[in-house]
Amino acid sequence: MEIRHTRTDDLPVLRTIFDNARRFMVRTGNPHQWREGYPGAALMEEEITRGVCYVVEEAGEMVGTFCAIPGAEPTYQVIYDGAWPNDNPYLTIHRLASNGKAAGVARACFAFCAAKGLPLRADTHADNHVMQDLLAKNGFVHCGRILLANGSPRLAYCRPAL
Repeated sequence: MEIRHTRTDDLPVLRTIFDNARRFMVRTGNPHQWREGYPGAALMEEEITRGVCYVVEEAGEMVGTFCAIPGAEPTYQVIYDGAWPNDNPYLTIHRLASNGKAAGVARACFAFCAAKGLPLRADTHADNHVMQDLLAKNGFVHCGRILLANGSPRLAYCRPAL
């Protein structure tokens, strides 16, 4: 699998990937994490412009996407029912999604992000058991619970730098 920065002309394919991911989440018991239309075009365009959005390709086809955002994540400043292991700089993984056509998108994302040399953090909805399993299988540990800007709770995970 190859990973590259997302370009603005990739947006139609990203929308399809997120549509497929939302349908997958509903089928696997997670209908509330990404409401219809999330993430919107404005957010995707902003992340592409910032250079934090990536696509995962296999045999020239975009099969997945994710954001890898360095620096402090505002919603991670307060953690409940646990603690972050430290206050060291970290990389946050957001909006990991696959079109379902290729195995290993999450593993490729995590390896790519780990190669940056920073501890990794991520969060997910309590109903997203698929992501919880992927995080655990890839060395992440549950650290507690955070609240999104809209007050919605998420399970918080971290993985030490390799």
